[in-house]
Amino acid sequence: MKKSLVYTKTGDRGTTSLVGGTRVLKTNIRLHAYGTVDELNAYLGLLATYLADTDLNFVLFVQNKLFTIGSNLATDLEKMELREASIIKERDVKRIEEEIDRIDEQLPQLHAFVLPGGVRGAAVCHVCRTVCRRAERHILTLSETFPVSPEVLAFINRLSDYLFVLARKMNFEKQNGEIFWNNACE
Repeated sequence: MKKSLVYTKTGDRGTTSLVGGTRVLKTNIRLHAYGTVDELNAYLGLLATYLADTDLNFVLFVQNKLFTIGSNLATDLEKMELREASIIKERDVKRIEEEIDRIDEQLPQLHAFVLPGGVRGAAVCHVCRTVCRRAERHILTLSETFPVSPEVLAFINRLSDYLFVLARKMNFEKQNGEIFWNNACE
């Protein structure tokens, strides 16, 4: 079996191919969207190094779904239909909601805004959350021109909420007290 090349040289002039074969500039909004999803996935890989079993398994589920979303966003729907493996389903969104609820039940009620930080894993969680929000903004911009499924938008939106409660949980478990916004700035 011949080893595949890591480099193809086809992008040397600043273009790349979408699923379906259409060549676009690497500055295209579609690449901003799925490139930021890829960046989020890389940060989740870092976050995973701080997690134990249940949370780790859930983050691995999310990472796999982010590949699904990347494939979805990279597909030129004018050239081809989405493959089954590129479709986010309502049950995927529901699974995140259930995980948010499971974690949130363990946490004290919030009475102030939380500053990003705490234990290292929670701080990484907050970085993931902000990258997720940026990915959401890029996907929303993409949706102004190209169709984006409501399930993709919902999944990304819920994911940032999940990352927020996971950061809270990590700080709570380490009894590292959350850092709250001092709105008096004193």
